[in-house]
Amino acid sequence: MDEPSRGPVRLVLFGAPGVGKGTQAQGLQKWFGAPHVSTGDMLRAAIREGTPLGKQARAVVERGELVPDALVSALVAERLAQPDVREGFILDGYPRTVRQADDLDAALKGRGSAVDVVVNLEVPPAEIVERLAGRRSCPACGAVYHVRLKPPKAADLCDACGGRLTQRLDDAPDVVQGRLRVYEAQTAPVLEHYRSRGLLVDVDGRGTPDEVAARIVEAVERRR
Repeated sequence: MDEPSRGPVRLVLFGAPGVGKGTQAQGLQKWFGAPHVSTGDMLRAAIREGTPLGKQARAVVERGELVPDALVSALVAERLAQPDVREGFILDGYPRTVRQADDLDAALKGRGSAVDVVVNLEVPPAEIVERLAGRRSCPACGAVYHVRLKPPKAADLCDACGGRLTQRLDDAPDVVQGRLRVYEAQTAPVLEHYRSRGLLVDVDGRGTPDEVAARIVEAVERRR
């Protein structure tokens, strides 16, 4: 990743829960000069703040199910209408159904643009369960840790602000298994939607964040 990017890209990061979409999106923002748009972050903020959408979404998320298409699509369309994403974005956590993919196409078409490439991060299910079940986060500042892969200096306390770390409700092992089943049943068909249009590239999501990022950049630049 030593060469400069050729500018912003309209990139969708795809894959099962826990493959590292959020981590990669955050790291790739500077490389591509495009903001990270995370529906997961937007939904969690709505839940935390108790907004009307948050109240509707809370029970669904805790069961490991998908938030209804119409609610998520409205949230994303509103975000993509903002000036900072006009030239490009790194979209993480959306679309998760074919209906959402159609909604995204319609929202972008209305502004004369379209998705450039969809990167599908592939990680074995057993590794996904380990990643998510061991994840801990700080409610105060948003820092993320892992009990084995990235433990905090002091047990259960955030290195950055000292806040007490918690486990997301949807990261409990039994809920993770449910999330993976939901993904296979409802979300995997989106892969074929984009593959049939020649927009999908598969990328190995195993290894260090830098190794995975290098693979993503290579895959995206080959498609442009």
